[in-house]
Amino acid sequence: MREQSFRQGWKVLRARLARPALQAGLAGAALLVVLLAVRQPLSDRLWPETRIQALRTSAEQALAEGRLTATDGSGARELYEAALALDPDRTGARDGLVRVGAAALARADAAIRAGQYAEAREHLALARSLGMPKPKVDAVERALRERETADADIAPRLVAARAAREAGRWLGGPDAALAHYAAVLELQPGNTEALEGRDDLIADVLADAQRRLAAGDLEAAAALVREARGFNPSHAELPGALAALNRALESTRARAERDLRNDRLTHALTGFDRVLSLQPDDEAARAGRRTVGERLLQCSVRFAGDFRFTEADAALAVAADVLGNGPEVDEARARIARARRSQAQLATGSPSPQGQRRLTQLLEEAATAEARGNLLLPPGDSAFDKVRAARAIAPNDRRVKAASARLLPAARRCFDNAMRDNRLSSATACLDAVRVLEPTDRTLPAARGRLAQRWVAVGNERVGAGELDAARRALDAAIGLDPGVAGAAELAARLRQASAAGP
Repeated sequence: MREQSFRQGWKVLRARLARPALQAGLAGAALLVVLLAVRQPLSDRLWPETRIQALRTSAEQALAEGRLTATDGSGARELYEAALALDPDRTGARDGLVRVGAAALARADAAIRAGQYAEAREHLALARSLGMPKPKVDAVERALRERETADADIAPRLVAARAAREAGRWLGGPDAALAHYAAVLELQPGNTEALEGRDDLIADVLADAQRRLAAGDLEAAAALVREARGFNPSHAELPGALAALNRALESTRARAERDLRNDRLTHALTGFDRVLSLQPDDEAARAGRRTVGERLLQCSVRFAGDFRFTEADAALAVAADVLGNGPEVDEARARIARARRSQAQLATGSPSPQGQRRLTQLLEEAATAEARGNLLLPPGDSAFDKVRAARAIAPNDRRVKAASARLLPAARRCFDNAMRDNRLSSATACLDAVRVLEPTDRTLPAARGRLAQRWVAVGNERVGAGELDAARRALDAAIGLDPGVAGAAELAARLRQASAAGP
């Protein structure tokens, strides 16, 4: 009975399932279940290019915004890796990962320079994990280690810079304040204290250079400007200091040219040499220097003609140094040698007829100059210069002795007047005239000592005023008159100390 009922039920079910509408519904339901189960993989399989492009676009945007990596998958690295997983054969995503690695290295380098060392390590780890070239990664990592080590030296360096600054050691060696600031900025270019300290000190150095210029110490001023420029060529006050230095050089050259026009050849040569020592390409100074050499060469021959061989040799030596050895210098040297031979011949007897004529001419010129009142000046045309030349020809000639005797009191008065008025250069020239006119004058040693002491006093005044060049010239004059003059050693020590001292 039951079996018959089951068979009848099965027939009914089969009949219903055989209907087309019901079969279609069941098939649709089954397909829906399958689609729901695999919809994302299937969309990726049906439209893979669209998905890859979307990932790459997002990755590019993340890279541009600096989001190199992120734990939630929104970083450039993760997005490029997702694109690469969908299509391993394409190079676009792989190239993107290379750019991410390069950006990580750049970020690491920037973080090192900013002193953000933890961040630098994170970027380095990312670059290394992305397979960036080992030498590049190692170089940045080495820089990180060096900067971390160097940072340990910055604080002591700043302390040393402050101490050196307070002690007045601004320049002049590795323990100077500016050297310490420079070392800090080499390690940490953005260090505020070092930047401000350096620039403040440079301003002080340039101000001191201006003071040196005002005192006429051109070389010291130029050295200060040069050192300041080496520490910061972009300092705001440097152009003004350079302009002042150039004006001083132009003034020195102009003064040398005036000295040349007025036949003050030694002063002119000193001026041209000062300009060329600081500005070697100055053509005007170079030309002026050569003219001085030519004039000195002429002077050497003229001195030799008057048998003034000490002056002739000195002028020739300087001229040869300026002009170099050449035909004109050789000719002057030969003429001086001939003059020496002539003097030697005269010394063996009475002057030759030519010598007598020259002697008479010199004595007449001396008398003319004496009548005009040109006893000691101008140089070369004074009565003294003519008598001195005559003495070289015939020192024992009665007329020469008489002329010397007439000029000797004038030379002594000249010395006394110059000393009273504190005109020490004139006093030196007058004393030299006394020595030539009467070499055995018993008052000469005491007069030289008095004049030397005056020069020492002037030298001390010039040191106190910061005019070191003038002080050196005064010391040289004092020692030239009396090598053992009291106070010369102390003045020399003050000069050395002032020259070595910083600002």
